[in-house]
Amino acid sequence: MSQLRSVRVQVYGIVQGVGFRYYTQQEASRLGLCGRATNLSDGSVEVIAQGQAEAIEKLIHWLKSGPRTASVDEIEVTELAAGSVSASAFRAY
Repeated sequence: MSQLRSVRVQVYGIVQGVGFRYYTQQEASRLGLCGRATNLSDGSVEVIAQGQAEAIEKLIHWLKSGPRTASVDEIEVTELAAGSVSASAFRAY
């Protein structure tokens, strides 16, 4: 049985103004995750996600390339305390 995992992923590259948050919300919802995707002032996108460890791993893999409209240069994954994300559904801000 998979365990709960929470992560913060910062995604760098051409990831704003290309629908990145919308597509991330679609992918995360498909995987049954909760959390959010937010544009940051430095041009990156911050993704906070929580769910089954296997689904989180799939999201991280997807974020390495993102939607075809984006150009991802790099991602940074930071583990968060399991259960620390309180959102009931994944949202894009």
